Amino acid sequence: MKLQLLESDLAVIRRAATDPIPEWVWSSRFYSITRTDEELSIFCEARVVPLNESGNSGWRAMRVVGTLDFSLIGIISSLTMPLAAKQISVFSISTHDTDYLVVREDRLDDAVDVLRRAGHQFI
Repeated sequence: MKLQLLESDLAVIRRAATDPIPEWVWSSRFYSITRTDEELSIFCEARVVPLNESGNSGWRAMRVVGTLDFSLIGIISSLTMPLAAKQISVFSISTHDTDYLVVREDRLDDAVDVLRRAGHQFI
């Protein structure tokens, strides 16, 4: 599978489920917003997060290149299983077209090495 690293440092923010989506999120080139009954989770570029916002920065994302057909099975597991074997934790974000893995910046080189050894290519 071909993967591409996103350049931006990402942050993850957790808010109460009933909180509004903050306006500053919309200025990020990459963001993922998920609201459940329990929480509002936001991944976005760390550069847009205000200093007074409690977030967790230091994350990097890699994107599966191309559009994935809905009938494909095992995409996430083919990426996460080798990482789990090396104790590298991930967040997974899926969109209509593709999947993203988000790893801690300080584990990024290890993650890339593990995925290459598992047969994945980086472009």
